[in-house]
Amino acid sequence: MSSHRLSKKGRYIAWATAGAAVVAGAGIAAQASMAATSWPAQRTFTGHAFDTCAAPSLSAMKAWHTGFYGAAAVYIGGKNRGCSQPNLTASWVKSVDSTGWKLIPIYVGAQPPCQSGSNPEKLTATTAASLGKTDADDAVSKASGLGMKAGSPVFLDMEPYDVSNTSCNDAVLTYVRAFDKELRAKIYRPGFYGFTSSSAKAIATAADKTDLPGNLWYALWDKQYTTTTDWPWGSTQFTDHSRGHQYMVNSKETRNGYTITVDRDAWDGPVAITG
Repeated sequence: MSSHRLSKKGRYIAWATAGAAVVAGAGIAAQASMAATSWPAQRTFTGHAFDTCAAPSLSAMKAWHTGFYGAAAVYIGGKNRGCSQPNLTASWVKSVDSTGWKLIPIYVGAQPPCQSGSNPEKLTATTAASLGKTDADDAVSKASGLGMKAGSPVFLDMEPYDVSNTSCNDAVLTYVRAFDKELRAKIYRPGFYGFTSSSAKAIATAADKTDLPGNLWYALWDKQYTTTTDWPWGSTQFTDHSRGHQYMVNSKETRNGYTITVDRDAWDGPVAITG
């Protein structure tokens, strides 16, 4: 996989180790704490999306707007973000939005204490709650600075870890809850990116759903463009336009003279409110 998160080899190893349009109000059913606040209508996209390490140039984005992909994920921040983002500015966001692209903000926050490898920021049981809040504040600041308005989602990127390690898993859930609670307080929709064998599984199967995200982007590299037929959990979970599926990685593609290596995503969920 591209270097925005772990290498492809590293992610497969970690995965195996771990257990290997606008729709008003859409996705809010799973986020009960939103009910007391007047929320902007969710901006929803359903179709092909991609994610890649660094936001492509504006010229590349215009060339790639051929009708196949309609949305692109962009790494807005986080100490563990793997690439610099020279193109990702408020002006870039405004321009790609006017071209017709929908954007999916993703934030690479603190990683689990039991995760293999080193990261600039790792959480611990002691720091999980405070880090979750401060990282959420930073994520909102970054999103807002790019012109992604209140009501937009922010997807927290959590790489594979051993979910059978109870103390580690509990620390991760504490961090995620603090992150999501703070996002909601600032009127941003919490989302989560993770693996069906580990990090996403921890969210989907948690007995206590308090303050957990209402949108789940699951990594399952089965090359199936779907958010339903390979969904591994209860059919009533994360419904009403609340799912994304990363189904293929490291796809080197050329469109109108611009070559980019991307990960392919099937998307039926929220995207940034811009413009």
